Amino acid sequence: TVDLQRVVARKHGIVERFRNYGTKRLQGTSNLELVFGVARFVDARSIDVQLRDGGRRRLTAPKIVINTGARPSQPPIPGLAEVPALDSTSIMELTQLPRRLVVLGGGFIGLEFAQMFRRFGAEVTVLEGAPRLALRDDPDVGEALRKVLTDDGLQIECDAKVERVDGRAGNARQCHRREGKEHTVRCSHLLVAVGRRPNTEDLNLAAAGVNVDRGGYVTVDDTLQTSSAGIFAVGDVKGGPAFTHISYDDFRILRDRWLANVDARLGERLVPTTVFTDPQLASVGLNETAARDRGLAFRVAKIGMNGVARALEMDESRGFIKVIVEERSDRILGCTVFGIEGGEIMAMLQIAMMGKLPYTALKEAIFAHPTLAEGLNNVFLALDG
Repeated sequence: TVDLQRVVARKHGIVERFRNYGTKRLQGTSNLELVFGVARFVDARSIDVQLRDGGRRRLTAPKIVINTGARPSQPPIPGLAEVPALDSTSIMELTQLPRRLVVLGGGFIGLEFAQMFRRFGAEVTVLEGAPRLALRDDPDVGEALRKVLTDDGLQIECDAKVERVDGRAGNARQCHRREGKEHTVRCSHLLVAVGRRPNTEDLNLAAAGVNVDRGGYVTVDDTLQTSSAGIFAVGDVKGGPAFTHISYDDFRILRDRWLANVDARLGERLVPTTVFTDPQLASVGLNETAARDRGLAFRVAKIGMNGVARALEMDESRGFIKVIVEERSDRILGCTVFGIEGGEIMAMLQIAMMGKLPYTALKEAIFAHPTLAEGLNNVFLALDG
């Protein structure tokens, strides 16, 4: 059994510890004022703030950074607005285990929560509109991920087009079409995990001359400047990869440009991703499909995690390491690691890519035994000869 009240209390404690640490660092920084409130642009140099403690305040500056993030979105499915539904925030406040959870969306967020609540003991069904999981990855990745999740007892239905939702709290149902036939799934709880939307509609961006795209995301150039000179946007609000580490790298660009007089730009930065299923699915750079679409000459090195001694010892040998190597230079173009601590293994390959090392540097390296890193000795053996 799982004591969800203790789970939620632990989550609250970790979040508050991070938040309090960040707040104290800001408050202790010289020449920095932290203001709590809701802000709207008055013009390209001024914002009006409705203060949290009451009253208003006008702030002006030659440079303004928009970093308002994004929030879960709700698709226009008939009946969904009338049914109590969870999102990626509210599901983390549940103190009683769902009897049967249906997850709309088989992306990163949906799969992480789906597997977690299945392991807590709930019956879980995932409805994914795409023809397979991990659509941006190679087909073998999506199939391996599906097998792991179904082995855990999840019901995964891909190519499922949800047409309507009805019912009430504790007894809702989703009607979806798959392979031309209508199917109905009942649940006690419904998680909607089909994307996010930017927090831009209340900023009065038009008054500042800041353009947004059709999805409401702020448009920026490769220096993160918006359509209005002196106004910049960072993080999820500008679209693109919605990861904390990308938001932090956006900060580095502005820091270097403004404080170090360095011509930092978005450019072709490496964007690592990790899906925190168990085992993890991590990737960086090009996968096999992308390399082929670009017409590159490459080789594929692949090893199952059952060929990594440490994975066998830890009794989690599902998945594989897959690396794309440029034919001419022997440099690593990208990798996908689906396995225990996949994000950590991927990071080692990313460092090699940053250093422009040939794959042989890892193949012949001495890694401590028994560690997961030893898999980097063996994965490249297939390229010999």
